[in-house]
Amino acid sequence: MKKIFLSTVFLLFITGVSFSQKYAYIDSEYIMDNIPEYKDAQLEIDALSKQWQKDIEQKFKEIDNLYKAFQAESVLLPEEVKKKRENEIIASEKDAKDLQKKRFGKDGDLYKKRQDLVKPIQDKVYNAIEKRAQDKNYIFVFDKAGSLTIMYADPKYDMSDDILDDLGYKLSKTPKTTNTTKTTKTESETKPNQSTPGNRNPNSKPGERK
Repeated sequence: MKKIFLSTVFLLFITGVSFSQKYAYIDSEYIMDNIPEYKDAQLEIDALSKQWQKDIEQKFKEIDNLYKAFQAESVLLPEEVKKKRENEIIASEKDAKDLQKKRFGKDGDLYKKRQDLVKPIQDKVYNAIEKRAQDKNYIFVFDKAGSLTIMYADPKYDMSDDILDDLGYKLSKTPKTTNTTKTTKTESETKPNQSTPGNRNPNSKPGERK
């Protein structure tokens, strides 16, 4: 639906429908990079992510040590003790996997933290864009950092600095480049490696380890 909408917009533009001073664009990456609160939020999220990943990896390391010790001693253990040790290792591994899902899974702790810290900033930027668009009677505001390829952009229609000014932030000292071809990309959130540190199925027994 989004692609159809964008295609329709450009088709109208190409066929001669005039958008004279009725459209503008912003660079959301540039705007967010010039908001100190956003940078602070990203640093806090990254720090939490690294710490949680480290904790989970430590748990799997401990489980691996338990498994190796069990393998070394299993031939000497009574069947009842052996079964108990197996169940303890399986339970520990399940707990570690559950914690990993809780931290990094869909709607997990990392996602909730990002929502708490980043979404209010994004909403504030969006509200500023909406207000300026309404004040200037823009019918479209494109985002150069979005999923849209802009072959050419006239700097006079870039209102990124205006948005930062409306929000009360100092403008970036780094000159913006706008007259070059830019294939934009969708915003992605940096996430830690969510691959399972362990190498066993959560329901497998120690003896079934690959």
